[in-house]
Amino acid sequence: MSGEKILVVDDEKDILELVRYNLAREGYQVTSVTSGEEALKQVRTWVPDLIILDLMLPGVDGLDVCKQLKNDTRTVHIPIVMLTAKGEETDIVLGLELGADDYITKPFSPKVLLARVKAVLRRRKSEPIDKTDVIKIGDLMIHPGRHEVLVKGNTIKLTSTEFRILHFMARRPGWVFTRYQIVDAARGENVAVTERSVDFHMTSLRRKLGPYGDHIETVWGVGYRFKE
Repeated sequence: MSGEKILVVDDEKDILELVRYNLAREGYQVTSVTSGEEALKQVRTWVPDLIILDLMLPGVDGLDVCKQLKNDTRTVHIPIVMLTAKGEETDIVLGLELGADDYITKPFSPKVLLARVKAVLRRRKSEPIDKTDVIKIGDLMIHPGRHEVLVKGNTIKLTSTEFRILHFMARRPGWVFTRYQIVDAARGENVAVTERSVDFHMTSLRRKLGPYGDHIETVWGVGYRFKE
Protein backbone atom coordinates (compact mmCIF):
# COMPACT_ATOMS: atom_id res chain seq x y z
CA MET A 1 0.00 0.00 0.00
CA SER A 2 1.52 3.30 -1.10
CA GLY A 3 -0.07 5.89 1.20
CA GLU A 4 0.63 8.70 -1.26
CA LYS A 5 -1.82 11.59 -1.16
CA ILE A 6 -4.05 12.33 -4.16
CA LEU A 7 -6.47 15.22 -4.61
CA VAL A 8 -9.38 14.57 -6.99
CA VAL A 9 -11.19 17.59 -8.46
CA ASP A 10 -14.45 17.00 -10.33
CA ASP A 11 -17.96 18.46 -10.10
CA GLU A 12 -19.61 15.11 -10.93
CA LYS A 13 -20.24 13.27 -7.67
CA ASP A 14 -20.43 9.83 -9.29
CA ILE A 15 -17.06 10.35 -10.98
CA LEU A 16 -15.56 11.51 -7.68
CA GLU A 17 -16.78 8.41 -5.90
CA LEU A 18 -15.61 6.06 -8.68
CA VAL A 19 -12.11 7.58 -8.68
CA ARG A 20 -11.93 7.80 -4.87
CA TYR A 21 -12.97 4.17 -4.44
CA ASN A 22 -10.43 2.80 -6.90
CA LEU A 23 -7.57 4.91 -5.58
CA ALA A 24 -8.36 4.13 -1.94
CA ARG A 25 -8.47 0.42 -2.72
CA GLU A 26 -4.86 0.75 -3.96
CA GLY A 27 -3.84 2.34 -0.66
CA TYR A 28 -3.74 6.00 -1.66
CA GLN A 29 -4.93 8.73 0.71
CA VAL A 30 -7.68 10.49 -1.24
CA THR A 31 -9.33 13.87 -0.75
CA SER A 32 -11.96 15.11 -3.20
CA VAL A 33 -13.42 18.54 -3.96
CA THR A 34 -15.98 19.72 -6.50
CA SER A 35 -14.65 23.10 -7.68
CA GLY A 36 -11.50 24.86 -8.75
CA GLU A 37 -11.72 27.30 -5.86
CA GLU A 38 -11.87 24.43 -3.35
CA ALA A 39 -8.89 22.77 -5.02
CA LEU A 40 -6.72 25.88 -4.77
CA LYS A 41 -7.73 26.29 -1.13
CA GLN A 42 -7.15 22.62 -0.31
CA VAL A 43 -3.55 22.47 -1.56
CA ARG A 44 -2.57 25.25 0.86
CA THR A 45 -3.27 23.04 3.87
CA TRP A 46 -3.03 19.51 2.45
CA VAL A 47 -0.29 19.23 -0.17
CA PRO A 48 -0.96 16.18 -2.35
CA ASP A 49 1.56 14.00 -4.20
CA LEU A 50 -0.64 14.16 -7.31
CA ILE A 51 -3.81 15.92 -8.49
CA ILE A 52 -6.47 14.44 -10.77
CA LEU A 53 -8.16 17.47 -12.30
CA ASP A 54 -11.29 17.84 -14.40
CA LEU A 55 -11.10 20.67 -16.94
CA MET A 56 -14.79 21.55 -17.05
CA LEU A 57 -15.44 22.97 -13.59
CA PRO A 58 -17.85 25.70 -12.42
CA GLY A 59 -16.20 29.03 -11.62
CA VAL A 60 -12.43 28.61 -11.89
CA ASP A 61 -12.03 25.92 -14.56
CA GLY A 62 -9.42 23.19 -14.62
CA LEU A 63 -7.05 24.98 -17.00
CA ASP A 64 -7.00 28.02 -14.71
CA VAL A 65 -6.36 25.79 -11.70
CA CYS A 66 -3.50 24.09 -13.53
CA LYS A 67 -2.01 27.44 -14.56
CA GLN A 68 -2.16 28.86 -11.04
CA LEU A 69 -0.61 25.75 -9.50
CA LYS A 70 2.22 25.64 -12.03
CA ASN A 71 2.95 29.36 -11.58
CA ASP A 72 3.30 28.99 -7.81
CA THR A 73 6.70 27.84 -6.50
CA ARG A 74 4.95 26.07 -3.61
CA THR A 75 2.88 23.83 -5.90
CA VAL A 76 4.74 23.72 -9.23
CA HIS A 77 6.22 20.31 -8.35
CA ILE A 78 2.82 18.60 -7.91
CA PRO A 79 2.03 16.31 -10.87
CA ILE A 80 -1.36 16.88 -12.51
CA VAL A 81 -3.38 14.32 -14.47
CA MET A 82 -6.24 15.89 -16.42
CA LEU A 83 -9.50 13.93 -16.34
CA THR A 84 -11.84 15.43 -18.89
CA ALA A 85 -14.67 14.90 -21.33
CA LYS A 86 -13.00 17.41 -23.64
CA GLY A 87 -11.08 15.11 -25.94
CA GLU A 88 -10.22 17.65 -28.61
CA GLU A 89 -6.51 17.90 -29.36
CA THR A 90 -6.42 21.66 -28.70
CA ASP A 91 -7.68 21.23 -25.12
CA ILE A 92 -5.25 18.42 -24.40
CA VAL A 93 -2.28 20.28 -25.88
CA LEU A 94 -3.17 23.43 -23.95
CA GLY A 95 -3.36 21.51 -20.68
CA LEU A 96 0.00 19.82 -21.31
CA GLU A 97 1.61 23.12 -22.27
CA LEU A 98 0.37 24.65 -19.01
CA GLY A 99 2.27 21.93 -17.18
CA ALA A 100 -0.09 18.96 -16.77
CA ASP A 101 1.71 15.61 -16.75
CA ASP A 102 -0.90 13.41 -18.43
CA TYR A 103 -4.54 13.31 -19.47
CA ILE A 104 -7.40 10.83 -19.51
CA THR A 105 -10.62 11.38 -21.41
CA LYS A 106 -14.08 10.42 -20.14
CA PRO A 107 -15.48 7.81 -20.20
CA PHE A 108 -12.45 6.04 -18.79
CA SER A 109 -11.35 2.67 -17.46
CA PRO A 110 -10.45 2.67 -13.74
CA LYS A 111 -7.58 0.29 -14.58
CA VAL A 112 -6.17 2.76 -17.10
CA LEU A 113 -6.56 5.60 -14.59
CA LEU A 114 -4.63 3.65 -11.94
CA ALA A 115 -1.91 2.74 -14.43
CA ARG A 116 -1.47 6.38 -15.47
CA VAL A 117 -1.39 7.56 -11.85
CA LYS A 118 1.26 4.98 -10.95
CA ALA A 119 3.33 5.92 -14.00
CA VAL A 120 3.29 9.64 -13.18
CA LEU A 121 4.19 9.03 -9.54
CA ARG A 122 6.96 6.67 -10.60
CA ARG A 123 8.45 9.29 -12.93
CA ARG A 124 8.28 11.84 -10.14
CA LYS A 125 10.45 9.61 -7.97
CA SER A 126 13.03 9.08 -10.70
CA GLU A 127 16.60 9.95 -9.91
CA PRO A 128 17.30 13.70 -10.16
CA ILE A 129 20.01 15.02 -12.47
CA ASP A 130 23.46 15.01 -10.91
CA LYS A 131 24.78 18.50 -11.54
CA THR A 132 28.38 17.31 -11.19
CA ASP A 133 27.92 14.70 -13.94
CA VAL A 134 29.80 16.31 -16.85
CA ILE A 135 29.34 14.41 -20.13
CA LYS A 136 32.15 14.37 -22.70
CA ILE A 137 31.87 12.88 -26.19
CA GLY A 138 34.90 13.79 -28.23
CA ASP A 139 34.94 17.58 -28.47
CA LEU A 140 31.37 17.84 -27.14
CA MET A 141 30.98 18.66 -23.44
CA ILE A 142 27.70 18.94 -21.55
CA HIS A 143 28.00 20.56 -18.11
CA PRO A 144 24.68 20.38 -16.17
CA GLY A 145 25.95 22.43 -13.23
CA ARG A 146 26.80 25.35 -15.49
CA HIS A 147 23.92 24.60 -17.85
CA GLU A 148 26.54 24.82 -20.59
CA VAL A 149 27.33 22.98 -23.82
CA LEU A 150 30.69 23.32 -25.56
CA VAL A 151 31.83 22.06 -28.96
CA LYS A 152 35.60 22.33 -29.52
CA GLY A 153 35.72 24.82 -26.66
CA ASN A 154 33.04 27.08 -28.17
CA THR A 155 29.84 27.71 -26.22
CA ILE A 156 26.68 26.52 -27.96
CA LYS A 157 23.68 28.66 -27.14
CA LEU A 158 20.78 26.36 -26.33
CA THR A 159 17.39 27.16 -24.88
CA SER A 160 16.59 25.69 -21.47
CA THR A 161 14.35 23.09 -23.11
CA GLU A 162 16.97 22.11 -25.68
CA PHE A 163 19.56 21.68 -22.93
CA ARG A 164 17.28 19.46 -20.86
CA ILE A 165 16.49 17.27 -23.88
CA LEU A 166 20.15 16.95 -24.88
CA HIS A 167 21.33 16.14 -21.36
CA PHE A 168 18.52 13.64 -20.80
CA MET A 169 19.40 11.68 -23.95
CA ALA A 170 23.20 11.97 -23.70
CA ARG A 171 23.17 10.50 -20.17
CA ARG A 172 21.91 7.23 -21.68
CA PRO A 173 23.58 6.81 -25.08
CA GLY A 174 22.01 4.12 -27.22
CA TRP A 175 18.70 4.16 -25.35
CA VAL A 176 15.61 4.85 -27.43
CA PHE A 177 13.16 7.37 -25.96
CA THR A 178 9.59 8.02 -27.07
CA ARG A 179 8.46 11.59 -27.65
CA TYR A 180 6.32 11.26 -24.54
CA GLN A 181 9.36 10.37 -22.42
CA ILE A 182 11.30 13.29 -23.87
CA VAL A 183 8.40 15.64 -23.13
CA ASP A 184 8.34 14.43 -19.54
CA ALA A 185 12.10 14.92 -19.12
CA ALA A 186 12.20 18.33 -20.78
CA ARG A 187 9.29 19.91 -18.99
CA GLY A 188 10.53 22.18 -16.22
CA GLU A 189 8.96 25.07 -14.35
CA ASN A 190 6.93 27.24 -16.75
CA VAL A 191 8.25 25.31 -19.78
CA ALA A 192 5.80 24.38 -22.53
CA VAL A 193 6.70 21.21 -24.43
CA THR A 194 4.44 18.93 -26.46
CA GLU A 195 5.14 15.72 -28.34
CA ARG A 196 4.74 17.62 -31.59
CA SER A 197 7.23 20.29 -30.59
CA VAL A 198 9.88 17.69 -29.72
CA ASP A 199 10.57 17.27 -33.46
CA PHE A 200 11.24 21.00 -33.81
CA HIS A 201 13.60 20.95 -30.80
CA MET A 202 15.50 18.02 -32.32
CA THR A 203 15.91 19.86 -35.62
CA SER A 204 17.20 22.92 -33.78
CA LEU A 205 19.61 20.83 -31.66
CA ARG A 206 21.05 19.09 -34.72
CA ARG A 207 21.68 22.41 -36.41
CA LYS A 208 23.26 24.05 -33.35
CA LEU A 209 25.51 21.08 -32.53
CA GLY A 210 27.03 21.05 -36.00
CA PRO A 211 28.98 17.81 -36.61
CA TYR A 212 27.70 16.41 -33.30
CA GLY A 213 24.12 16.86 -34.44
CA ASP A 214 24.44 13.48 -36.15
CA HIS A 215 24.52 11.86 -32.70
CA ILE A 216 20.78 12.52 -32.43
CA GLU A 217 19.16 9.71 -34.36
CA THR A 218 15.52 9.30 -35.32
CA VAL A 219 14.09 5.86 -34.58
CA TRP A 220 11.15 5.72 -36.93
CA GLY A 221 7.86 4.83 -35.31
CA VAL A 222 9.31 5.16 -31.80
CA GLY A 223 11.22 8.37 -31.07
CA TYR A 224 14.87 9.37 -30.74
CA ARG A 225 18.18 8.22 -29.29
CA PHE A 226 21.64 9.66 -28.71
CA LYS A 227 24.12 7.54 -30.65
CA GLU A 228 26.71 5.64 -28.61
